[in-house]
Amino acid sequence: MITTRLNDLYRYACWLTHDPVVADDLVQETMLRAWKNLDRLQDHKAAKSWLITILRRENARRFERYQPPQSAMPTEELAAGRNEYDTSTEAFVLRRALEHLPENYREPLLLQIIHGYSQKEIAAQLGISPAGAGTRLFRARQKLRKMLEGNGEAVD
Repeated sequence: MITTRLNDLYRYACWLTHDPVVADDLVQETMLRAWKNLDRLQDHKAAKSWLITILRRENARRFERYQPPQSAMPTEELAAGRNEYDTSTEAFVLRRALEHLPENYREPLLLQIIHGYSQKEIAAQLGISPAGAGTRLFRARQKLRKMLEGNGEAVD
């Protein structure tokens, strides 16, 4: 009975991770956590689903602990290495449409696309609510799309 449960857990862990070594670790951590919390299992018939839930949560914890390495390069220098300037017709039309976009829509859009700020960060920079920033971003994209599909004039 226990071996069947372990095999089921291992198969599920392999499916989740695509790595047998990590799957072994996950099953081990799952069993350890299950042993520590065995008194919480109220219905022994639900043991398999309880163990699978623990395994799924252990797998999620793997990613909570992962911290990607940070680069020592300052963000200002990231774009400094690019000397190219897109001279295509599409780039020209896009730049022109962005210039004609009203400032209150252009600014949040550029903050998100060029600088990579989140909606909350844009709201803090502009002194508006996150919902307001989301609305401006949505409307900016709508207006930009209409300008690019139309004749290039600003749409209010």
